[in-house]
Amino acid sequence: MTSVRIGPDGIARCAWVGDDAEYRRYHDEEWGRPLHGDRALFEKMSLEGFQAGLSWITILRKRPRFREVFAGFDPAVVAAFDDDDVERLMADAGIIRNRAKILATISNAALVEAMEPGELDALMWSFAPPLKPRPASMTEVPATTLESDAVSKALRKRGFRFVGPTTMYALMQSAGMVDDHLIGCWRAT
Repeated sequence: MTSVRIGPDGIARCAWVGDDAEYRRYHDEEWGRPLHGDRALFEKMSLEGFQAGLSWITILRKRPRFREVFAGFDPAVVAAFDDDDVERLMADAGIIRNRAKILATISNAALVEAMEPGELDALMWSFAPPLKPRPASMTEVPATTLESDAVSKALRKRGFRFVGPTTMYALMQSAGMVDDHLIGCWRAT
């Protein structure tokens, strides 16, 4: 796989972006930029969990609706969702209608709500690895790392669900805990 691809705007980006305008925006403005805050990381964790088994662009296109129906991913509000809310979410074609993922998001919200303010942020970022050489191609980008395995185990020990090592590595990439922009990508400067 080519490491970078020149977009229709003449800018070199990581090849996974392709030609999709929303993917370009996400890559350029969000992916790999440090993200902090319990609520922001809870949202990222939730969306990455919903992505499991699907493409990220599917989640990205549905993200506005996810934010709407999950109360902006406010852990206090989501933690209070009841059976009626689960059924409401299961009937909403604007999101991924997977009961296990919906229930996990609600359960995870309760776990975040039970934490001290800033605790989720501190926990997640405590697993950020030291800087590493920038990858030259997608073949050099791992699906999991020792750090994503460790954060997955730490979260699962606390009761979190849909936080496997691959999902956690994707979160680490998107939240800027690791920077996997490829050599030649304009963001790799």
